Order: sequence, then structure tokens, then C-alpha cells
Amino acid sequence: MSNAVSGLPVGRGLLYLIIAGTTWGTAGAVASLAYQVSDLGPVALSFWRCATGLVLLLAARVLRPGARTAVTEPLRRKALRVGVTGVGLAVFQTAYFAAVQATGLAVATVVTLGAGPVLIALGARLTLGERLGRGGIVAVTGALAGLGVLVLGGEDASVRPWGVALGLLSAAGCCVMTLLTRRWGHDGDASGTSVGAFAVTSLCLLPFALAEGLVPHTTQPALLLVLLAYLASVPTALAYALYFAAAVVVRSATVSVIMLLEPVSAAVLAVVLFGERLTPTTLVGTLLMLGAVAGLAVTEARSAAGEEQEPVLV
Repeated sequence: MSNAVSGLPVGRGLLYLIIAGTTWGTAGAVASLAYQVSDLGPVALSFWRCATGLVLLLAARVLRPGARTAVTEPLRRKALRVGVTGVGLAVFQTAYFAAVQATGLAVATVVTLGAGPVLIALGARLTLGERLGRGGIVAVTGALAGLGVLVLGGEDASVRPWGVALGLLSAAGCCVMTLLTRRWGHDGDASGTSVGAFAVTSLCLLPFALAEGLVPHTTQPALLLVLLAYLASVPTALAYALYFAAAVVVRSATVSVIMLLEPVSAAVLAVVLFGERLTPTTLVGTLLMLGAVAGLAVTEARSAAGEEQEPVLV
């Protein structure tokens, strides 16, 4: 999808990604607060996030009917693309919230967002033929070492293997969604892509949310409503609309670098709001994973820059 088709300047796309990455980092903190003030489970929380976000996105499309620019796409392909994206989004969000509940905000966020780009790099090599290169192999090794330190060497009871496994499942859902989006692209209507994905995700989560308990019990209903409203509007409807719009014009490697803002902001909130402590072992695992992701992003960025310059050489 070209910049001409999307109509979005690259500079604005970078700003959109910065906003999206920063606000996504607050989602786990809001989920932790919601767990503290109610008996809401991770599936029900994810359902309310997506369903309410869907309503907000639909309202925005009604208020701005002329803001959509799309290209022709076969209906069957569009339905398949939106359906798979919605399922991947359901796994990504729900497993992440469950990981936060199981092992704490800081560790869940680092595992999910640290493993995600690495899984994407491996998946791109296997399914799209993209080469990792020496730097990519080093990055993957470092990420796996970081995961091993977190799971096997954690002295803090908050580092639980089940929570780490849920974080990896969340990262896998993100990986599938990203790889298929790279292969299929989208029709230029970022808002429509978000609406379709959230509709599928809400339908997938509804029966499980009903089984878990759709209506929460709480002694602080006003606070819970504020938390759900924020979760649905800022790190969901706004952030995903900005992300889908910016992903059209900004390189994938650049997106990966900017998205590192998410675990940073989440880790800061975990320490400031919830008093979570990173033990030396957990800190080492965290640094290994984030360093691996940063190294992989830099390697991809350099490779992309070289490919861009190659056609002008004579």
C-alpha cells in the first residue's frame, strides 16, 4: 500500500505510532486495577474492551463518513483477512490480560512484547522467505536466553511459568496477525480494518466471556466504568486506528523500534502504581529480551535502508 493511496505523510505516521505504543503500555496497568476492584476475568475484560471499542469506532465512522479512502478488494479475500485478524487479535489481547493476572504486569508485558518481534522475524523467514541474517540470529538467541532466565531463574514468586506461557501465546497471536497483514495488506481503509477486526474479536470472545462471567461484581462500579471506558477508547479504539493507518506508510522495522515504547511505559507504571519489584534475575532477563528486540530492529532497519538505496546504484 503506497503513501499516495493512504494519503498519510510518513512523519504523521511516526507520530501515530508513538501515541499508539505509549497508550498500549497503559492497557496492562488498567487491567491490573480492574482486577483489584472487581471479579472481572481476563476474557470478559478483553470482550468489553473490544466490544466498546467497536461501538466507538462505528460512531466515529458515522460522524466522519467522508474520511475513508479505500481501494477495490475482492469480498472473499477481505472477509478472510478481517476474520483472521480478528481471531489473532482475540488471542493476543486475552492471553496478555491473563498473563498480567497470572504473573504480574511487568513480566507479562516484557514476555509478550519481547517475544512478539522475535516470533515475527522467525515466521517471516519460514513463511515469507525473509532472511534473518547474522544479527537476527544473535537477537533470537538473546531473546530465548532472556526467556530462560525469566522462567528458570526467577526467585520472585510473581514470575510464574504459566503466566510466561500465556505471554508467549499472546505473542504468537500477535505474530500470526502481523504476518498475515504483511502478506495480504489492507484496502486502505484503516478504520474499516479496525471495525472488522474488533467485530470478529467480540464475537469470538462473547461465549467464553459469558461462561467466565460477563457482568462483574464490584463495590466500586464508578471506578470500574471509568477504567473500562479508558481501556476501550484510548489504548483500543484510538491506538489501533492510529496503528493500522500508520502501518501503511512506515517501515515494519521502524514500527518495531517505536513499539518498544509499550513495554517501557508499562514497566514504569508497574513500579509507580503497583509497587512491583524487578529482582536482579528478572532484570537480567528483561534486559536480554529488550536488547535482543532492539538489536533485531536495528538489523532490519539497516537491511531495509540498503535495499532502498540499491536500485539507484549504477
